[in-house]
Amino acid sequence: MSGSYQVIARKWRPQTFDDVVGQDHVVRTLKNAIARNRIAHAYLFVGPRGTGKTSTARIFAKALNTTGGPKADFDPADPIAQSIAEGRCLDVIEFDAASNTQVDKIREFIIDTVAYAPAQGKFKVYIIDEVHMLSAGSFNALLKTLEEPPPHVKFIFATTDPQKMPATVISRCQRFDLKPIPTELIVQRLKKIATSEKIKVSDAALASIARMADGGMRDAQSIFDQMISFCGAEIGEADVLDVYGLVSAAKIAELAGALAAGDHRKIVAIVDDCDDNGRDLYRLLVDLQAHIRTALLDSIAKGGSSEALGAPMTTEQLTRLLDGLREGEGGVKHGLSERINFEVALLKAVEASRSRAIDSLIKEIATLAESAPADGSKKKRLTKPAEALKSDEDSVAAVYDRREEEDGGPRPPLQGAPDTPVGPSAEEEAAFLAQEREMGIVTPALMHTETPPEDKGSLPPLEDLVKRIPMPTRDLMEELFRAKFVTVKRVPQSALK
Repeated sequence: MSGSYQVIARKWRPQTFDDVVGQDHVVRTLKNAIARNRIAHAYLFVGPRGTGKTSTARIFAKALNTTGGPKADFDPADPIAQSIAEGRCLDVIEFDAASNTQVDKIREFIIDTVAYAPAQGKFKVYIIDEVHMLSAGSFNALLKTLEEPPPHVKFIFATTDPQKMPATVISRCQRFDLKPIPTELIVQRLKKIATSEKIKVSDAALASIARMADGGMRDAQSIFDQMISFCGAEIGEADVLDVYGLVSAAKIAELAGALAAGDHRKIVAIVDDCDDNGRDLYRLLVDLQAHIRTALLDSIAKGGSSEALGAPMTTEQLTRLLDGLREGEGGVKHGLSERINFEVALLKAVEASRSRAIDSLIKEIATLAESAPADGSKKKRLTKPAEALKSDEDSVAAVYDRREEEDGGPRPPLQGAPDTPVGPSAEEEAAFLAQEREMGIVTPALMHTETPPEDKGSLPPLEDLVKRIPMPTRDLMEELFRAKFVTVKRVPQSALK
């Protein structure tokens, strides 16, 4: 009884071109080549694992050798097609390059046998799997035969790593790149299998299986087969998550929302919960990046901003967030403490998303300055009226006390006369500016503002000028630069070079 069992990946292997999932560009080209009698002598199928390279090669061999062929719409019940599917056909030779890398094997199985005519069909087809594993000598021995084979010989190569193949071999083949199968198509295929096998499975469970398969149909079928052994006739999402240590889509969305909101406490709490339940944190990081990428694409489509993560974020912020997560991959995967590295990666990504490029800051400040109300009737006075001095008594006193501490000595008491200007006298200011010019110090442009004719006072200190910046502007600048104004100092010109 156990000997007759066949795993789902083999039982549901594609048998015709119509059964191939997610590779329409390859199927269409091969069908047209057969219909128009433009069949090349060598083909190269390239793609990730489980995307249908060997299955497509066998189907193509069936179409070439089927009764009355070549035919793209052959009958899978044809005796020759069945013998090819079962590996009994003498005209279709499958060669495993991973275990037969020597030159002697190439001569024995290929070079010395190509001259013989096919026994059953019209063509002798050589399917070489993992062809990149052949040695350099084997490739060189195969070159001449590959370039000018007998009319009845066809070569079909399959590989996951074409970079290891010589360019002289690739140039002699028609290359087809098989792409990862979309998650939606994998789910549809698994639903069809579940219906046929009389297995009850939720859509969320199938989505989790397809997400874990990473575009490989064989991986998805193998996972589904294992879940049937674990759960029996009914499979739920919680079962898949527990067996493979995955995190639910809802939890991933919740974590992404915490990242967007900058909620450090919630981020750490979610990581604690995932780690306590034995979830794969590296897999969670990969799934989290995919979720944020979806928000990034939404932001690009909507013109620079998106609320897909639950909080408004610009394209720049999402890009920085995604880049921060990407930089943490290595530490999470290869670090000694997966949990600590994962938490650090998340928190650093949040900080990166909240930072701003200096050019964008300049643009925002310039926009704010342009939108501020301007009073062109007269020049702005640099002295405070008596009312402002009285209302701002605490802040002026604070600045005055700080200077007393810095100087290390007592200072004269503050004068609160109604029209008394804040700052040194005109003579003191002139002497101070002359001393700065002798020292080569550039005085800020703000200090050169002309005093209105009716104001006989002098210029205020820089600290007071900073305090006169409108509060909305100060709040914005402090938020953007993530710092507060503490003191203002004159800087020599040489220090700015």
